[in-house]
Amino acid sequence: RGEAAVASMLEHGASRVVIGSLAVREPASVDAWLQRYGSERITIALDTRQDEAGVWQLPIHGWTERAELDLDACLRRYRDAGARHLLCTDIARDGMMRGPNIDLYRMIVARGEGFALQASGGVRDVADILAAREVGCAGAVLGRALLEGGMTIEDALTC
Repeated sequence: RGEAAVASMLEHGASRVVIGSLAVREPASVDAWLQRYGSERITIALDTRQDEAGVWQLPIHGWTERAELDLDACLRRYRDAGARHLLCTDIARDGMMRGPNIDLYRMIVARGEGFALQASGGVRDVADILAAREVGCAGAVLGRALLEGGMTIEDALTC
């Protein structure tokens, strides 16, 4: 929720802190944290949704409002600020167990921004993890697949 929370988590042993909404709403603050704590200690987490024109927007405030920057502009901004880790969630797939948006992740990786990308939203099973890895993702967020028995942590760790 702010720098005090980031500092506290890092001081108490977290190796990396995920910054979500603030990365969109207060990018100057997050830029400062990247400089202060280092790009290996901050993950930028962006929730995105494709609009009618095919542009990947960044909804905020409970996904009810659209941010000023779209995904492309935000990726450029954080690349230039030195961010190294990116977690990207396709809102349309989040919690739906329909598989991750491999095309979205392929597009982000193809841009060549240099992020260690984590896929988020829709992962069902080991095949989805492998598909994300195949397009260049460094990791994947596992939610309902673990909670509802689609895979075990042991299965995921074998990937």
